[in-house]
Amino acid sequence: EFSCRRLGGGLVQAGGSLRPSCATSGRTFGTYGSQGWFRQAPGKEREFVAAIRRSGGSTYYRNSVKGRWTISRDSAKNTLYLQMNSLKPEDTAVYYCAASDRSIILTRIEAEDSYDYWGQGTEVTVSS
Repeated sequence: EFSCRRLGGGLVQAGGSLRPSCATSGRTFGTYGSQGWFRQAPGKEREFVAAIRRSGGSTYYRNSVKGRWTISRDSAKNTLYLQMNSLKPEDTAVYYCAASDRSIILTRIEAEDSYDYWGQGTEVTVSS
């Protein structure tokens, strides 16, 4: 089962940082082939943010967060992280973690239906 928790609060000023995390229980983290983060801003559809694959630990990001954010995981803690730096008001959204049993191919890494498991979401608000 996935559960999301937020470290450091969900409200931050532009330029600040947050690190939401997603913990799993009942299953070894390393058995997931891929894990990712998505977000849904008010009035918009959910979109891909970042992903990491078990094979080689390769990571993928949407263009707007490249260089600012880092996805990582701690297998010993069964936890997935999203280090968000240089936050912008347009990053305001509910953030969801997701996981797949498979190592998702690159052409499908951004597709929601590639992921089998979803966390409940955590709100991030960035003020200007």
